[in-house]
Amino acid sequence: MKTLTFFIITFLLFTSVMFAQVGINADDSSPDSSAMLDVKSTSKGLLPPRMTRAQRNAITSPGLGLIIYNTTANRPNYWNGMVWMNYDNTLSADIGDPYMGGIIAYILQPGDPGYVAGEFHGLIAAPSDQGPYFQWGCMGTTIGSTSTAFGTGASNTVAIVNGCSTAGIAARICNDLVLNGYDDWYLPSKDELNKLFLNKTAIGGFVSVAYWSSSESDQNPPFYSWAEFFTFGGQGGGNKDGPLAVRAIRAF
Repeated sequence: MKTLTFFIITFLLFTSVMFAQVGINADDSSPDSSAMLDVKSTSKGLLPPRMTRAQRNAITSPGLGLIIYNTTANRPNYWNGMVWMNYDNTLSADIGDPYMGGIIAYILQPGDPGYVAGEFHGLIAAPSDQGPYFQWGCMGTTIGSTSTAFGTGASNTVAIVNGCSTAGIAARICNDLVLNGYDDWYLPSKDELNKLFLNKTAIGGFVSVAYWSSSESDQNPPFYSWAEFFTFGGQGGGNKDGPLAVRAIRAF
């Protein structure tokens, strides 16, 4: 009988705690009316879970308002429903982090086209390659208005699509891509593609083959366009009809 009575009392206490406010080390028996959990102390703090940025990014479906301490950046972060934020309302994001439909591939630095001090801009790579391999397209035709410079991949892609009607070419695959709610993907220029190579480990998913850029070669542009070998990073002209790998990007 004593055992049954103890069980009933314990059960009632446990269920009351589950549905009531909780005070810890409070100086009275009543937690603050606005709080489900009221912790009071003048000598100790409250520790949220501590983890690296990679461990944080591996959390599946984080809940709105989830709080962690980022040991990579040494800053507390919270999830706002779309991205991880710092408590000063700046983004807690770096190269390799998931963001706006893909993976952050590059963050603009002073001197880069489009850089604005105090703002967060750069390139986002698709999380994986676009299919197996694709031709650059229109072998023997000069598009003539592409550039190798950083920041020109989007305009290059439009020029290629408008100047080459062949279906299934690298630029058209990127231009027509709708991925994770975004439809402004494009084939990177030669200099943009090199940023992807330099950060390929953080971005992930690349294979050790050559990738197309959207820049025609400076020499013999009717037949060659710039590509980059993701084995060692060298850039060179590839035959436009040669199938190479493709990774779409977008700007933010």
